[in-house]
Amino acid sequence: MIQITGSVVLYNAKFDEVKKVVESFLNCTLMKKLYIVDNSETDILRDRLSVYNVEYIFTGKNIGYGAGHNIAIRKSIGVSKYHLILNSDIEFNPETLTGLFRFMEYNTDVGLVMPKVIYNNGDLQYVCKRLPTPADLFARRFVPGIAKPYMKEFLDSYEFKNKDYDSMMHVPHITGCFMFIRTKIFPIAGMFDERFFLYLEDTDLCRRINECALTVYYPLEQITHGFVRGSNKNFRLFLIHLQSSIKYFNKWGWFNDKMRVAVNNSLANNSFERNVREWESPFELIPEKTETKQLSSEKLLSEMYAG
Repeated sequence: MIQITGSVVLYNAKFDEVKKVVESFLNCTLMKKLYIVDNSETDILRDRLSVYNVEYIFTGKNIGYGAGHNIAIRKSIGVSKYHLILNSDIEFNPETLTGLFRFMEYNTDVGLVMPKVIYNNGDLQYVCKRLPTPADLFARRFVPGIAKPYMKEFLDSYEFKNKDYDSMMHVPHITGCFMFIRTKIFPIAGMFDERFFLYLEDTDLCRRINECALTVYYPLEQITHGFVRGSNKNFRLFLIHLQSSIKYFNKWGWFNDKMRVAVNNSLANNSFERNVREWESPFELIPEKTETKQLSSEKLLSEMYAG
């Protein structure tokens, strides 16, 4: 079995940007396979990517971010132990994947892990979030800058800015630019909901994974994300974001979402802490023949919401 598969979805991407994420992934020492799903109108990158050991999949049209990744996820189920969902503007040290692989091998009740994320300028990106309410999304998008200082506590709590981003945390929602997922989770939790063309598809998937396993922020590994908030600058992307928000709350509930309340109240107040190995110290990879224990959604849910 392949240790890790990965997927990158492209739409009119620049080769120099894609090159960085492809080489970051392929230079790791794990047994790996990378899928490049190109949603562009032309396959102009096919020849340039052919020099790499990747599987290039050209869709010929923009089928959406989640739908593109689902093509690769379907190919990975039963083939790899872990699947990595990547944005095209990600860059990292190849040893990062080895560290995350070790973490997941030891913590078999974790379904999704994400490392610390920094911007190109070295600033921290706040990738841990609570499950959104309509008020969260409205305030982040529509409250004018002059009023935001008066809502700072409310806005900061959504992104866990009051938490220690140098500590491991069990969080309900992790930004979808880099999602290191146990592949056997997909038949249980499902893949991306393709009704979300773009935006909130990661929130929806994290929520479903959290129903059957733990979702963890692990800052001892780090990646760089060349992030641009497109929906704040492009009216078409803003409309897509708005449509996805409506679909999300229609699916999970606008104001009477009991699970959202339970998750946010319990997980936001508890750090993910374990008496485990000394994480900074190197140790041997667990042999490939080692089987992960069967995930028990009932057990995990009772632990998550206890207290």
